[in-house]
Amino acid sequence: MRSQHGLLSNVVHCSFSLLKYEDDAWVMPSGRSIHVKYLNYFGVSFRVEITRGHGACYIWCFDFTVILKLFCGHNNEVLTVNTPPFAESVTEGDVRWEKAVGDAVSEDEVVCEIETDKTSVQVPAPYAGIIEELLVPDGGKVEGGTPLFKLRRAEVGAAKPKPEAPPTPKPDTAPPPPPPAAAGAIPTTMPPVPPINMQAIDSKPVSAVKPSVGHLTPAADVAVKGLRSEHRVKMNRMRLRIAQRLKEAQNTCAMLTTFNEIDMSNIQEMRNLHKETFLKKHNIKLGFMSAFVKASSFALQNQPVVNAVIDDTTKEVVYRDYVDISVAVATPKGLVVPVIRNVETMNYADIEKAINELGEKARKNELAIEDMDGGTFTISNGGVFGSMFGTPIINPPQSAILGMHGIFERPVAVKGQVVIRPMMYVALTYDHRLIDGREAVLFLRKIKAAVEDPRVLLLDI
Repeated sequence: MRSQHGLLSNVVHCSFSLLKYEDDAWVMPSGRSIHVKYLNYFGVSFRVEITRGHGACYIWCFDFTVILKLFCGHNNEVLTVNTPPFAESVTEGDVRWEKAVGDAVSEDEVVCEIETDKTSVQVPAPYAGIIEELLVPDGGKVEGGTPLFKLRRAEVGAAKPKPEAPPTPKPDTAPPPPPPAAAGAIPTTMPPVPPINMQAIDSKPVSAVKPSVGHLTPAADVAVKGLRSEHRVKMNRMRLRIAQRLKEAQNTCAMLTTFNEIDMSNIQEMRNLHKETFLKKHNIKLGFMSAFVKASSFALQNQPVVNAVIDDTTKEVVYRDYVDISVAVATPKGLVVPVIRNVETMNYADIEKAINELGEKARKNELAIEDMDGGTFTISNGGVFGSMFGTPIINPPQSAILGMHGIFERPVAVKGQVVIRPMMYVALTYDHRLIDGREAVLFLRKIKAAVEDPRVLLLDI
């Protein structure tokens, strides 16, 4: 049977389902539908458009009554799953398989991960079935649209049975011990001593005799020498990209670091006083990061040059009128920097919610490229790991980065008295090609003032 567009093809030979007519569409029991639009059959014009599913349509005409039968083949349908499209800044990635051929997968279960320069993209199964074939080897490079694997539709419980291990043979019954020999008469004399050959005795002095070391078994040899093995692991794409960007920052920026210390007494007191009320109202805990993010936004508006960047291609300075702050997050696969956008319009609660949302995505490996794209300034909090002091590296194409560290009680001088206060060292690394020392120091002092006394933010001073 031919239509105006040629012979209907892609026929799947398997059991068919009679469709019923509903609202100008023939609907399968499974919910899939085809719309009757246009097709030419013996002078009668119809057309069939399949909106979901795979297969082909057959047209039968009796007294101008159309009966459609769809050979759907959904019980044995094999679908080739392709690589999802990447973001514009990502061209390829490496495949890491989570499943193997013959494994059963449920709908939306992750079959593989594609590691790109910035994040990992999970590829789920479109429906429940059995993996028929892996089209890309583990670690292979793929681009958007590359065929990844073939999946046969089936129930999850219809997986190929794994061969059972052969039963462990039962050990044979040990033979009975031989009967003891009959006890003889007890000897009354010593046995004869064999003669000694005096010529076989070496006459070397005792000092010349070297002690002999018996042969050690491999296990004993390892115990004596210690385990000295090594193994190699291929660097993933994210780690390679991080290394490349950090080296680019060192080679491009004239990095200089300035330091200061912050008395955390007031912010700790404010947090302890209002944390319960804050939690009840906003359903999220009040932390210290929101104070530093808001203080950084305040300081960036006070010193716009820190929020700017050099465009090396046009030899221009680009000043940004918005504040997008990247927050460095450590993950098992490397350091990622999701971006909190338009921080200048946020309050403490908005910032805490944004940080919590991005942190959950990072822990679940669900960060998208869009979550990490851009950013005008970065905050790295090494204090969560107990760091006391450090110099962060600029995250290009930004011009500065703030390094937070641990809070430790130290003796400090307050109004001529030595008191114990919770103190934190902070470090600002900046690109000295654009930012002078004066702007950098004033910027860090503005952060110090806004964190030590949040009323500075309210008064805009």
